Amino acid sequence: MVLEDAVRLKDLAAHLGLSVTTVSRALAGYTDVAPATRRRVLEAAKALGYRPHPLAQRLRRGRTEAVGVVIPAPKGQFADPFFLELLTGLGEALGEVGLDLLVTACPPGPEELVCYHHLVEGRRVDALVVARTRVQDERILYLLEKGFPFVAHGRSQGVAEPFPFLDMDGTLGFYRATVHLLEQGHRRIAFIGAPPMFNFARHRLEGYLWAVREAGLEPPMGYLRQGDLTEEGGLRAAEALLDLPEPPTAILAATDRMAWGVLHALKKRGLRPGRDVSLIGYDDLPFSRYTDPPLSTLRQPFREEGRRLVELLLGRLEGQPVAELQEVWVPELVLRSTDGPAPA
Repeated sequence: MVLEDAVRLKDLAAHLGLSVTTVSRALAGYTDVAPATRRRVLEAAKALGYRPHPLAQRLRRGRTEAVGVVIPAPKGQFADPFFLELLTGLGEALGEVGLDLLVTACPPGPEELVCYHHLVEGRRVDALVVARTRVQDERILYLLEKGFPFVAHGRSQGVAEPFPFLDMDGTLGFYRATVHLLEQGHRRIAFIGAPPMFNFARHRLEGYLWAVREAGLEPPMGYLRQGDLTEEGGLRAAEALLDLPEPPTAILAATDRMAWGVLHALKKRGLRPGRDVSLIGYDDLPFSRYTDPPLSTLRQPFREEGRRLVELLLGRLEGQPVAELQEVWVPELVLRSTDGPAPA
């Protein structure tokens, strides 16, 4: 299923010089839209050949017209660029079919599940997108039990019942990144992973270990570290690695934000990223192009993922089999300036 029609809702709105919301409500017959405006919208829709998306139309009829996302954000971390990029893609795609995106932030854990109960049982949204899935994901289990429409950004190892998802192949991504470093002559390659509660953490670690062991190596003692997905977490892990008797010549960080912290740790010690110590992150967040030097990383196309998640959700509402709504994309290795040959 695709969202691209000959004329989309946002095209019709732009043609009329009105907001997408106003055009959507006019087409749906809401009484808060002036009769003259409604007539103008209907006439333009007919003239341009606009046809509303049938599933979005059904979702809007007599309901909230909103799809929800609960951001599992500790206090002070709502502006994580990971979520901002994903939300942009979701919002764009939903807007094109006349639906709103409702964003709620809750700390991870029991309080987060309360947010899900509030949204579902209070009928505040018509469907949900589950972000940053976990190995044992109570949110997914709850939504499956309730039979509530949702799509997940990521898989969940601990959930047996099939559900629609879009995930990135972190295993293959970090395998390729590690092989690249091995081909550059590196043998002391360290890994800074994410908290093991997250499903992607296991995948990315597996890719690193796959490549290292395929080369007949084992990570030296102390080379497997864990951060908390923040710059500070990456900095602390990098400092511990650099304090080892035999520090690594290359570091893989499970997220770009942690890689930014690694860059700071290297500079504090007078080490040159890409020359003294190589570094590869994961995400390709916009700022990673502008770090000093620009970060080599694995690209996760967040906006495209957000748009595709909406398509998968509409497919689920249309009754497509779940097996047809499970996708795993391969990240792209983007080499910039923080990787290079192993130092002599």
